[in-house]
Amino acid sequence: MGVFIAILILLCWLGHLVWSLLYAPVDIHSLWMYFHLLLQAYLYTGLFITGHDAMHGLVSPDRKLNDFFGWVASVFFAGLSYKKLRANHYLHHRFPATEKDPDYYTRSQNVLVWWFVFLKRYATIWQFLFMAIVFNVLKIWVEVPRLIVFWIVPAVLASFQLFFVGTYLPHRRPHSDEMRPHQARSQRGPHWWAMLSCYFFGYHWEHHEIPRIPWWQLYREKDKSLQKQKEV
Repeated sequence: MGVFIAILILLCWLGHLVWSLLYAPVDIHSLWMYFHLLLQAYLYTGLFITGHDAMHGLVSPDRKLNDFFGWVASVFFAGLSYKKLRANHYLHHRFPATEKDPDYYTRSQNVLVWWFVFLKRYATIWQFLFMAIVFNVLKIWVEVPRLIVFWIVPAVLASFQLFFVGTYLPHRRPHSDEMRPHQARSQRGPHWWAMLSCYFFGYHWEHHEIPRIPWWQLYREKDKSLQKQKEV
């Protein structure tokens, strides 16, 4: 199932990207342009979530196949290093919301400052070179405005969505007793909103508590947590 879902997300991301670059309207007065831009951003988010599941070995029990999907998802997202992402993510789970957590920023809780630092910590010179090469190759066939609207902007929006729902909201201060031992809180609201906002990644306490659960099953763990709270 993990491989099937990973392939489905990759194909949806790639298929919609190609269609948008070729056919979607590029007009600031067109609602369809914004619809396809936001849809592509949402698919970008799913792309990263797929890479995140691979970091936990949840895409496939075959390690090489699992890491292949993680590598592909990371590179397709924005030329990210899967190796660096995985190493930092393990530290995030081991030292959540501390100075040793590479995803946490202790000096400021300002969302934009933290997001900028978050992006800076994962950026590499090789990433920029890779993206520059791909951009210059693509612009041979695709107009630059289309590349900006449907390739670059969605990736930036997805990075903020992932940061805001998956890092900032769960781990920001103040930390309460309910957040222990992971210094994480979980998103409230119906499951459809959790899926729409970030593929259930907002159920962050549950993810830290049982990291072996794939993203598409996190809602079940959330239900179990709510049931335990009712029983107490």
